[in-house]
Amino acid sequence: MDARIAPGSVRKVACVGAGVIGGGWVAHFLARGYQVTAWDPAPDAKDKLQRLVEAAWPALTELGLAEGASRENLTVAATLEDAVGEAEFVQESAPEDLELKLDLLSRIDAAAPDGVVVSSSTSGFPMTDMQQRCATPERLVVGHPFNPPYLIPLVEVVGGEKSEQWAVDWAAEFFDIAGKHVIKMEHEVPGFIANRLQEAIWREALHMVANGEATVEQIDSSITAGPGLRWPLLGPCLTFHLAGGEGGMSHMLDHFGPSLKAPWTRLEAPELTDDLRDRMVQGCEEASGGTPVAELVADRDRAVIEVMRAVDKIKESR
Repeated sequence: MDARIAPGSVRKVACVGAGVIGGGWVAHFLARGYQVTAWDPAPDAKDKLQRLVEAAWPALTELGLAEGASRENLTVAATLEDAVGEAEFVQESAPEDLELKLDLLSRIDAAAPDGVVVSSSTSGFPMTDMQQRCATPERLVVGHPFNPPYLIPLVEVVGGEKSEQWAVDWAAEFFDIAGKHVIKMEHEVPGFIANRLQEAIWREALHMVANGEATVEQIDSSITAGPGLRWPLLGPCLTFHLAGGEGGMSHMLDHFGPSLKAPWTRLEAPELTDDLRDRMVQGCEEASGGTPVAELVADRDRAVIEVMRAVDKIKESR
C-alpha cells in the first residue's frame, strides 16, 4: 500500500478525540485552511470543542491565518466512521489508555480510506504497541505534538515495527506543509525526545521539593530567569557548545566532562567515552551549520533580549 494522496494535496482532515490536545489540533488545522471533521464520544464534546476553537482563534489570527481559513470549516460528526470515512489524513488524540488506543485505532483503520495515513498524538506509547489490532498497520505513525498544538510548533513523527517508511515520510512532509516543526525520528524511544528531556527536569524538580531543597517558585524562576531564556534559540546542546568559548563543545567536554559524575542530579550520567565526545562535537558543528562561536553568541544575545522584552511586556499587562 502507498499514499492515497500527496501531502500537499490534502484538504480534508479528520480529528478523532476533541479534548485539550485533539481540540488544539482542530484549531490548528482550521487555521491552516483545512476542512476538519471531528468526533469525540463525550456528550458535550461539540460545545467544548467550539469554545476551545473560539479561545484559540485570536492567537491564531495574530500568527497569521492561511488562505481560506475559517471556523466554519469545522464539522462535528455523529460517529467515528462518519468522521474518517472521507478523510485524507487522520489525527487521533484519545486519552492515554493503551486498550482504548488499540480499539480506537483498529476502528479508524477499518473505516478510513485505503492509503490514508493515520497519526496518533500519544505522549508515551510506542506505535508498535498501538498498531497490533490494525488490518493495515503499515500506514500508522505517531505524530506527537506539544500542548497547545495550535501554538507550539513541535511534532515528533515516528513509526512502529509494522509501519512502512513511506507513511513516516508522508506524515513528516504533511506536518511540515501544515505549518509544524517536524522531528522525524529514526527509532522508537519511550517518551520520544522532548518528553524525555522535559521529564528529566520535572523529576529533579520533584526531588528538590520533596527533600526541602528548593521551593516551587525557586525552581520555576531558576528556569524562566536562567537557561530558559537561551533555549528558544539554541537548545541545551548548542548552549553548552557556547559554554566552551572559542573551543566550543570540544573544550567544554574536556573541561567540564568530569563534573558529569558529580552528584548534581538523581539521574545517572552516561560514560563520556571518546565516541560520545566525538558525536557531541560533530553534532554541534552540524547543528550550528559551521557558524563561528562569536556569531552564535551575538545571535543568542539578541534573541535573549527579545525574549526578555516579550516576557516583560506580558507581565506589565497583567
